[in-house]
Amino acid sequence: MHPKIIIRIAVPKDTVLVLRFIQELAEYEHLSESVFMTEEILYEWISSHWVEVLLAEFQGETVGFALYYFTYSTFRGQPGIYIEDLFVRPQFRNLGIGTSFFRELARIAQSRGCFRLDWMVLDWNSNSIAFYKKLGAYPVEDWTTFRLDGKALEHLADSAASELSSKRQ
Repeated sequence: MHPKIIIRIAVPKDTVLVLRFIQELAEYEHLSESVFMTEEILYEWISSHWVEVLLAEFQGETVGFALYYFTYSTFRGQPGIYIEDLFVRPQFRNLGIGTSFFRELARIAQSRGCFRLDWMVLDWNSNSIAFYKKLGAYPVEDWTTFRLDGKALEHLADSAASELSSKRQ
């Protein structure tokens, strides 16, 4: 690790900074219109430890973040860590900051009895994919990510509520 890289745990007072990183990541991924996170919501999530956040500092400047939470494998009977977001400002890449994040995440995983780290990467992000492979990570074959959101989620929830209501009558 570069001696000028510090990885630290974010605290609730870092909420504004973390939200700024989330917005920068969304801009980088061409998804700015998808950010609905507010300072209040993020503060609650960080304060409650529903998510945890690491911040990277380089030469005294905060230059990146990693937001993660814990998952559970019923097959293994062990927890894992899901890295929701990991972002280093472009001008600070290739300095070992990403590696420092992953080292700290691996340390946290080991210390808490987790057996794996999981995350997703956009398929066009070849630089990140190459970096992850260099760490020893690999793409998970035979699995496809599914998502249910928006109107489809509302429709399904409404149908469950309607069914429950009709059973009560």
